[in-house]
Amino acid sequence: MPTTCGSRILKDFEPTYDATSVAKLRAQGAVIVGKTNMDEFGMGSSTESSAYAKTCNPWDLDRVPGGSSGGSAAAVASQQCLAALGSDTGGSIRQPANFCGVVGLKPTYGRVSRYGLVAYASSLDCVGPMGLTVEDAAITLQAIAGHDSNDATASAEEIGSYTEQLVAKEDFAEKPLAGVKFGVITETMGEGVDEGVKELIRQSTTHLESLGAEIVDVSLPMFDKGLPAYYVLAASEASSNLSRYDGVRYGLRENREDLEAMYGDTRSTGFGAEVKRRILMGTFALSAGYYDAYYKRAQQVCATSPHHYEVNVVLSSGLLTFLACCVARFEHWFSRIMGKL
Repeated sequence: MPTTCGSRILKDFEPTYDATSVAKLRAQGAVIVGKTNMDEFGMGSSTESSAYAKTCNPWDLDRVPGGSSGGSAAAVASQQCLAALGSDTGGSIRQPANFCGVVGLKPTYGRVSRYGLVAYASSLDCVGPMGLTVEDAAITLQAIAGHDSNDATASAEEIGSYTEQLVAKEDFAEKPLAGVKFGVITETMGEGVDEGVKELIRQSTTHLESLGAEIVDVSLPMFDKGLPAYYVLAASEASSNLSRYDGVRYGLRENREDLEAMYGDTRSTGFGAEVKRRILMGTFALSAGYYDAYYKRAQQVCATSPHHYEVNVVLSSGLLTFLACCVARFEHWFSRIMGKL
């Protein structure tokens, strides 16, 4: 079926094979009912940067569904399907799942094969499930997880049964989380985080404590470096990955007598404003004069950030700092963020 990635440059493109995750679902009897809308090439957080149409939050049509996999979240939330797949580079499964009130899971990198996934930032992209319930998400992840010889980054570690580890609510002990320690990243509860998000985190920790969990504060001193590093790394990889869309091999082609003009006009017509912005940002970061100043420093942030805590689970408000908001408010917020980068 057509695979456009929400972009004009892939209008009417039909791939010759299924992604491994889709092939595994088909092999186990799943019915693929269609493709869902998304921010163009996964670049966005509201599913408004699709070249074809904006997706609305099914619970309130004046609000965004999140993104970039907002179409999948909206389809599950409106019960058009039992489950859907999304791709997560910097929150694109987790955030729309939150906005639409469904269960979204970003697996560990390598748990699900990326073969057949259209690349945005290859070192960050992950395929994951969305479902109405935890069990739905677990069943879907069980179906798509596992090693794949077509993907060198796919983990060869055997997978267990995700569904067998689920416990029905009626079988819970009085304090089912006794002995489990949850860490709250202090930097995600400070300045700049929406008060509504903070309050929900507090309510969640109170509820977890009532179930027997221990709540402790943990610190991630370089947390504020995460977003700039993400944008540099993701945009840099995107500028390389999206160079393949030149009008020669597949997708949109603006016929011109001059080859360079054909390249330029095809990409100018085919890519939307957000994709162009990130390609330019990434190309700049990888240029000879600025590689060390931007790309190398972003890599160093990843290498020097601590990854181990004396807790079982880390709670965080994530990269985003607001609740599902109206379209106008989101556009205002996003324009402010992009203006700072």
